[in-house]
Amino acid sequence: MNMQALMRQAQNLQKDMLKTKEEIDKMEFTGTSSNVSVKVNGKKEVINVKIDVDSDFDASDIEILEEMVQVAVNDALKQVDKETEKKMGKYSSMMPGLF
Repeated sequence: MNMQALMRQAQNLQKDMLKTKEEIDKMEFTGTSSNVSVKVNGKKEVINVKIDVDSDFDASDIEILEEMVQVAVNDALKQVDKETEKKMGKYSSMMPGLF
């Protein structure tokens, strides 16, 4: 394989990686924990926090609410990481040491 073909292949790979990353960035992921749901985008930015307070929930118990939000956010961010690994992992086999 000549150098020009290798460079062209690397450029195509880079374009594919950027396209895949942009696709992930536009996706939305929802994490949940009890009465809390958190929606984040693929850039790991929180889009929405929804708290469903029912009759069994004491709204004055802020510490529990904070923990539920934390769990929901972490759940959504793990989904982003899984999707990124699923879609971007194919590139790591092509270019070892990149990720």
